[in-house]
Amino acid sequence: MARATGPERRLLAIYTGGTIGMRSERGVLVPGQGLAAVLRRLPMFHDEDYACACQLPKDTLVLPPASPDQRVIYTVLEWQPLLDSSDMTIAEWAQIAQTIERHYEQYHGFVVIHGTDTMAFAASTLSFVLENLQKPVILTGAQVPIHALWNDGRENLLGALLMAGQYLIPEVCLFFQNQLLRGNRATKVDSRRFAAFCSPNLPPLATVGTDIIINRELVQKIRRKEPLVVHSHVERDVGVLRLYPGIPASLVRAFLQPPLKGVVLETFGSGNAPTKPELLLELRAAAGRGLLIVNCTHCLQGAVTSDYASGAALADAGLVSGFDMTSEAALAKLAYVLGRPGLSLDDRKQLLAQDLRGEMTAPATERRPSLQGSPLGRRVTQFLSLSNSQELDAVRDALLPSLACAAAHAGDLEALQALVEMGSDLGTADFNGQTPLHVAARVGHAGAVSMLLRRGVHVNACDGDGLSPLLLAVRGRHQSVIGLLRAAGACLSPQELEDAGTELCRLASRADGEGLQAWWQAGADLGQLGYDGRSPLQVAESAGNLEVVTLLQQLRGRAGATAPGPVSSHPGGAGGTPVVDAQVPGVGSMFQGLVWGRRWAICSQGTGLQGPSCGPLGQRTHCREWSS
Repeated sequence: MARATGPERRLLAIYTGGTIGMRSERGVLVPGQGLAAVLRRLPMFHDEDYACACQLPKDTLVLPPASPDQRVIYTVLEWQPLLDSSDMTIAEWAQIAQTIERHYEQYHGFVVIHGTDTMAFAASTLSFVLENLQKPVILTGAQVPIHALWNDGRENLLGALLMAGQYLIPEVCLFFQNQLLRGNRATKVDSRRFAAFCSPNLPPLATVGTDIIINRELVQKIRRKEPLVVHSHVERDVGVLRLYPGIPASLVRAFLQPPLKGVVLETFGSGNAPTKPELLLELRAAAGRGLLIVNCTHCLQGAVTSDYASGAALADAGLVSGFDMTSEAALAKLAYVLGRPGLSLDDRKQLLAQDLRGEMTAPATERRPSLQGSPLGRRVTQFLSLSNSQELDAVRDALLPSLACAAAHAGDLEALQALVEMGSDLGTADFNGQTPLHVAARVGHAGAVSMLLRRGVHVNACDGDGLSPLLLAVRGRHQSVIGLLRAAGACLSPQELEDAGTELCRLASRADGEGLQAWWQAGADLGQLGYDGRSPLQVAESAGNLEVVTLLQQLRGRAGATAPGPVSSHPGGAGGTPVVDAQVPGVGSMFQGLVWGRRWAICSQGTGLQGPSCGPLGQRTHCREWSS
């Protein structure tokens, strides 16, 4: 991060109260006025000779030289009245933002002196309220008053002034105990030690020791020169509800009532909650009437995921994932998003799921480039075709798996064939643990899947996350691919089927017949029970999804509630009796005449296995014949 330039850097220090300036009265600490006068008497905070030479006003102080050619001059603006941070609210933080707005053009940066108890809430709120920020805003305070002989206030305030005056860090930060933290990533973790704050899911932006180390790659960049926008209208009817084991649904219902408009729900572990139907019913009802509920883990580190059935149940109830946001950041974000005028409920949910101010680490969206016809593809091909030196062989071995996955993602059969001719093993996994078959199955390229299967790749290989190509095809609802994989011997592993009941119930509740059909086609038992002990059929009946009820009854009535297994492992009925002869109306997939020991075909334009009843094979030029 570039150092600030210019002989003088002017800062505004907004003193709102807090422990740093408190005095003891009758054995208790109360806010103390006159912080500028206190700092004026401390040489580390004020160079009196320079101030006299420049005729600075009494509320303006100047630090000793930070470097031979630079001075940090700061004006102390004392809040009236001074407040303990426990009394600070969204209204006061909006006023601080408006103060920054009024003085934005006069100063190079801002330091907000604030109490520690709600400092993380303040920093998070300011980060959302101040849009297009291009100057540093740094909050700081103390665990011990600055008047005490042994205190942390002097070090914290001096560090905040120097960081704001010497470095161009265009975001809201928190400086404490020699660390500069992103404001909306910080949380208070200790009430007594000087190291009171931490940033559990993001490293410090800067660390101060004998040297000042700036993590430049973490600091927010100024994307475009736009004026500061202050969103002073923020919603105040927001709250935090922390779940605990055995929490009654009646308490949750009472908390979620109007006028509440947004809630941060602090859940267990990776975003889990009790799966009692009455509790989920209250959450679903609240979300249904427009209450925004953000799911945040009450763990200090980690993120909300959908790895567990209980977490998936919360997502189904309409909760928005808070990923790895702190509760302070999630509450501030809720207030900001709900305060934005003219947005629909879906618009607000989309904003909550986006990283707006660096407050969370959203899941990365995998993007694989296509090699077909691209200059990069041609150059890579030329490079890989060079002589077989030892160095080139090593590079080729490292690149080919990833290139094969990229070609499979694009469905580029010519590129896959070219890689085979270069000596690529199409069954080798790339750095993500995925083989080309995983990639082709996930995106639904039946042609690439067919080619890879003919090359003899391992059909049940697991990727780095333990997922098979078949499960990836099921999730993508690629029924033609599922048929190809099943015919080649693919089957879902016990681990993949472990939570299938809950997923099937979720699909039934959403009337997702296509998803249910994909699981049935992959061999899943549609009678499996979900997390609440109900089957998908019971869920569909209770939800009134009659079409899904009919579909499930039809599917479960065929071959013992499972789809046909792979020809290579299913002997079927004796004497060539069909394993299954089913046509499900309205679903768009047909399995007919799959017979052990007889010829059958994969229809590349259809959506499943096509048997003799499709018409003469010679009339179906798009079909590829197979033999069991």
